[in-house]
Amino acid sequence: MAVLRLRALVLAVCLVCFYAPAPSWAAAGDFLRCLSASVPSQLLFTPGSPSFSSVLVSSIRNPKFLTPGTVRPLCIVTPINASHVQAAVLCGRRHGVRVRVRSGGHDYEGLSFRSVQPEAFAVVDLANLRSVRVNRASATAWVDSGATVGELYHAVAKASGDRLAFPAGLCPTIGIGGHFSGGGFGLLQRKYGIAVDHVIDAVLVDAQGRFLDKKAMGREVFWAIRGGGGESFGIVLSWRVRLVPVPPKVTTFIVPVSVNDGAVDVLTKWQEIGPALPDDLFIRVVVTNGVATFQSLYLGTCDALLPVMRGRFPELRMNRSHCREMSWAESVLYIYVGSGKPVPVTDLLNRTTLMDTSNKATSDYVRQPIGRDVWAEIFTWLDRPNSGLMILDPYGGEISAVPEAATPFPHRGGVLYNIQYMNFWAAGNDGEPNVRWIRDFYAFMAPHVSKNPREAYFNYRDLDLGRNVVVGNVSSYEAGKVWGEKYFKGNYKRLALAKGKIDPDDYFRNEQSIPPLAKNK
Repeated sequence: MAVLRLRALVLAVCLVCFYAPAPSWAAAGDFLRCLSASVPSQLLFTPGSPSFSSVLVSSIRNPKFLTPGTVRPLCIVTPINASHVQAAVLCGRRHGVRVRVRSGGHDYEGLSFRSVQPEAFAVVDLANLRSVRVNRASATAWVDSGATVGELYHAVAKASGDRLAFPAGLCPTIGIGGHFSGGGFGLLQRKYGIAVDHVIDAVLVDAQGRFLDKKAMGREVFWAIRGGGGESFGIVLSWRVRLVPVPPKVTTFIVPVSVNDGAVDVLTKWQEIGPALPDDLFIRVVVTNGVATFQSLYLGTCDALLPVMRGRFPELRMNRSHCREMSWAESVLYIYVGSGKPVPVTDLLNRTTLMDTSNKATSDYVRQPIGRDVWAEIFTWLDRPNSGLMILDPYGGEISAVPEAATPFPHRGGVLYNIQYMNFWAAGNDGEPNVRWIRDFYAFMAPHVSKNPREAYFNYRDLDLGRNVVVGNVSSYEAGKVWGEKYFKGNYKRLALAKGKIDPDDYFRNEQSIPPLAKNK
């Protein structure tokens, strides 16, 4: 039976030509043979496996990456313990097959499970490695990379009686591994900073298959994985994080303002007020279809919030009827869903997403207020055919107080807010007019956002910003500057030096992974 299984694995390589060219039949067969010796067959899926497509699709969040032309993996490994991850790396190195790692699958360019160029690679899917272990006494937790943000939030809230939280993103289905690897900002950023500001240890499998904790990987690599694109340096299996206190009840509100009701003026005012409010108060804005919707989290009661809003932001006309008091965990879902109705906290554990729309996204940072006339023109862009939306997240407070070099995430002091541009279209359509709109709108915004470099958020990855060029089987450091300095500013070179230290052969590589740089360069 084992012989038949092995033959089936090798035969499946012959089918891979539809997905990606193998390095050679012998090398691909040796790679699969190596894997099958260390990884149970039920955890290994090739294109010939009945469940291959369902496993591949299980964490794809964007249907545009399901088209037949997408370059897909030789196989998918779904480890249930660390040794399976180690085996995938060692077998890949030995037989010339690269691995890509997927946690939640939200990578905006799908680089955790596909290749843009024809290439033979395997996917290590961490969905089964999703444990969350909370220590309430020390206000810390270990969380595996395959867990979702929602699973982390649910575990922390349950273990602490709604007295502890963690400052990370809003979308509950995002995988921890990818989210932490890019920084991880969210509703608590003005009070407590971002996710990687609270990572105090990690366990990494490097390109040699070694298990390394914070001490073993060294200061520079530990610095690099916390916001510098963790998949560039190895596979982070788990993270130890410091939790933060929250009151048992917080206050949220959602206030939509239409253009006819003065949205242009209110939004013009918000961009100065939002980053300067008390750190306990976070007000983001979603702008689309002639409406600016203000969504807020306040770490306190409605009675305490109302005088702050009347004194600091009366233009919004927020009042007691808008207040909703709830636990911090409930507030995440309330704002994420945005329906104005309470959502059961158990929905944080839901790992599924709708697959009825494809999307395209990119980002900007704003350091000087945008003029009222420009905002009026922006609303006309958002009212055009095939238009999308903007999400504005305010900075200031703790996220801006941390020095740019403290973590690879450099968008700190001086930033007023981040912009995420998104557009959606029905799954199955090519989306060409929607993609064209977002690219044209991004070009229009150039005079009004950060410059030299025009900054971007790594977790809103966009290949339009540039992609790696491989020279001599190693990604070019100079070519990587085109996109790398947009995401990481002056931290890009330090990241490349860290990459050169732990993975000089550039084994962990994708279209926007950090290139290695030797120290004497």
